[in-house]
Amino acid sequence: MPLMTDSDVARRVFEHVDHKTTDAVDSVWREPVANYTSQARLDAELALLRRLPVPFCPSGALAGEGAYLAREAAGTPLLVVRGSDGVVRGFRNACRHRGMQVATGTGCAKAFACKYHGWTYGLDGGLRHVPHEHGFPGLARESHRLVPVETRERGGIVYVAQSPRPGDWAAVEALPELVGPEQRMFASREITIPANWKIFLEGFLEGYHIKTTHPTSFYPFGYDNLNVIEYFGRNSRVTFPFQRIERLRGLPAEQQRVDGLLTYVYQLFPNAILTMLSHHTVLVVLEPVSLGETRFVTYLLSNRGTGDAKSVEDAQRDAQFVNQGGAVEDAAMVAAIQRSIGSGANEHFTFGRFEGALAHFHRELDTLLASALG
Repeated sequence: MPLMTDSDVARRVFEHVDHKTTDAVDSVWREPVANYTSQARLDAELALLRRLPVPFCPSGALAGEGAYLAREAAGTPLLVVRGSDGVVRGFRNACRHRGMQVATGTGCAKAFACKYHGWTYGLDGGLRHVPHEHGFPGLARESHRLVPVETRERGGIVYVAQSPRPGDWAAVEALPELVGPEQRMFASREITIPANWKIFLEGFLEGYHIKTTHPTSFYPFGYDNLNVIEYFGRNSRVTFPFQRIERLRGLPAEQQRVDGLLTYVYQLFPNAILTMLSHHTVLVVLEPVSLGETRFVTYLLSNRGTGDAKSVEDAQRDAQFVNQGGAVEDAAMVAAIQRSIGSGANEHFTFGRFEGALAHFHRELDTLLASALG
């Protein structure tokens, strides 16, 4: 279903403020703790992450010809690069000679030369140069290209799929444009969090914890347990309104604009979050490392409709506040959950009626895993 307009979201928020309510689902969801502690389950989840098209980075991370980004996705080293024709392509980051990675980190290149023996590849993945090639009689360069992975850009985000099935890309093609071409990426980082990837993801999808977890950071500007929750396909959007949304009361619907008055959190199934805050946007990709570790990959951009130097400065200040406050508090919570997950206290986690987006995520994940394992 299409997402609500600004005025529809504002109307729903005001209804909840006036009646002291929040969006709620009909039933409670019980998620088995074994789903966070089973290696077989994690292996199946990683196989699904390798199969499905998943967000890899924002288009802004690959701003010009030769811009590249290399990192692991679902445990596989990948390289994405914008070619001379403007097309973004993805490859398995392994030389076809002896498997050495041909790129690390980010940068801009005209070609990728393996640092082990110098085999060199073009931006299109083609093998361009082999030192002392006479030592490889009959070498077919075309069959020794970098191995491609399916890569597409959609709505300002680059998606990769390592082993997609027919029809898997349809869910991506149906997504709205979420990141505009004018949005400038001003920072990125990777850190490892000592928690299962799903525990970390769940913290983004409900506002039931805002008052107790963020009493001096987010809560003074927002509400206690007030969210608007929407579903589109396997994905969801959770709205976290700020108290300043009251400025819109009484305005005609066509004049109501919610930019800067709330935070939108998009859960892009299965392992990505796009958060649109007051002055900046964050693409988060959660990469499972092990049952108890997650690589937290973030890309920070200016907001839609912005991109000049002033807006980037505002975005950097906004990001500093979020990172020093709410992000640190959330990280502490999920790490504590992970430390107790094997205590035997819980056979399942209980997601209440206010936590419908969590249930939606787990229901969709269960469905796909059952299909894959069946």
